[in-house]
Amino acid sequence: MNEIINYFENIPSIHRGLMIVGGISFFWFLEGLFPLVRFNYKKLHHALPNFFFTLTTILINLSMAFLLLRTSDWTVNNSFGLLQWIQNLPLWTEIILGVLLLDFVGAYLPHYTEHCIKPLWMIHLVHHSDPNVDTTTANRHHPLESIVRFSFTLLGVYILGTSIGIIMLYQALSVVSTQFSHANIRLPKKLDRWISYFLVSPDMHKIHHHYRLPYTDTNYGNIFSIWDRLFGTFSYFDREKIIYGVDVFPDVVKNTKIGSLLKQPFEKYQKPTMEQLD
Repeated sequence: MNEIINYFENIPSIHRGLMIVGGISFFWFLEGLFPLVRFNYKKLHHALPNFFFTLTTILINLSMAFLLLRTSDWTVNNSFGLLQWIQNLPLWTEIILGVLLLDFVGAYLPHYTEHCIKPLWMIHLVHHSDPNVDTTTANRHHPLESIVRFSFTLLGVYILGTSIGIIMLYQALSVVSTQFSHANIRLPKKLDRWISYFLVSPDMHKIHHHYRLPYTDTNYGNIFSIWDRLFGTFSYFDREKIIYGVDVFPDVVKNTKIGSLLKQPFEKYQKPTMEQLD
């Protein structure tokens, strides 16, 4: 455990970059072998705006990473935060709790909030407007959303008192998890269901990308599915019936243009329609 934390405390930027590129490449390969949906699209052309927003997400997170480092150092040096207040906590327990709780404060909570507050939903809409969800959709976040999510992660570090090694481990797991859950891959239904009892599976997250409520407002999880199950936001829907996108913003051409997507948060809010739960 010490070796793992030591590695992530000093992880080179090139290694973090390779995790992102390697993950996309790996799941892209699997999408070709076991596609859930056979999209009628040019894969690279579809990926270009998603790569653009992935790059802006990386740049924003890198530019503000010093805030995570300083906050983490301060909490550890001053014994502040939940994990610092629990005495004699074994390292493996601290790692599990740290990753689990960062996933709640830094991912589930902002995601839920973005669906509840209209201006934040208009920002998050960039992510949901992808009509062909695949592994490149994972980091399709408007720059404003990247700042929102970073702020929640920073809050989580402050509240929990997590070390920088645990933070970097959490971020690495988060990247791989979101690439996996967005990947256009068809797992055996039973296997996907078993995975979803603890982790966010591809089928589970695809339900969240269904174009109509109430499914869009369910399955907010990032790494762990337990938060959805605990807070009553878990849902199941037949993956064969899922339609991607957002019902009130159906313009496929507009939803694939970077310029239009950058202006999306400033469009007029439109009330979504409701679909009957099965």
